[in-house]
This record gives sequence, structure tokens and C-alpha cells, in this order.
Amino acid sequence: MTTHQVSSYGPSVTTENPTPNTAPEPPVADHDPGSQYEIRVAGHLAPRWSAWFDGLTVAAGHDGTTVIRGPVADQAALHGLIQKLRDMGITLIALTQIPGEPT
Repeated sequence: MTTHQVSSYGPSVTTENPTPNTAPEPPVADHDPGSQYEIRVAGHLAPRWSAWFDGLTVAAGHDGTTVIRGPVADQAALHGLIQKLRDMGITLIALTQIPGEPT
């Protein structure tokens, strides 16, 4: 069994200056309600695929493409959607962030 040094993961603490010199980082929001995306792919997908794409709107276009559109929680969720498309062998044509509505 190998050992693992845990002390290197935390900040160094000395007796000379017990308080850190930097202010704490502000919390990062996990969900930005203004993060809407439009993903255009080759081929037609039926609207029933909406559930598989986390509830995003799936609409077939007249030009032989499908538009998948809606809010995406964060970058990790966006990458997950792109991975689903890749795993299904669907060609990605465009990915566009749609500006959110002003609050």
C-alpha cells in the first residue's frame, strides 16, 4: 500500500503570520439562467429526443438540419451534450450562445 501526502493540498501556515494575505474568493455560480445555446446538427431528429437532451427544444429545419435549443446549466453540461452528439455519430454544424434576456 502506498502512502499519500495530504499536507501539500492546503495552504502553508506559519506561526509568524497566522492570517492569509489574500481575501477569500467569491463563490462561483453553478447556474447562469442567461446561458442559452443553439446547437445545429446535420440530419433530422424527432422532437421526442428532447428528453434525451436534458429537456432542450429539438426542432427539425427545412434545410435538413436539426436545431437543439435552450438553457444549459454550465460548461460541463454543454460538453456533456456535445459528447452525446459525438457518441451518436451526429455531425455538429454550429454551436451558438444566445444572449440571455436582461434582468
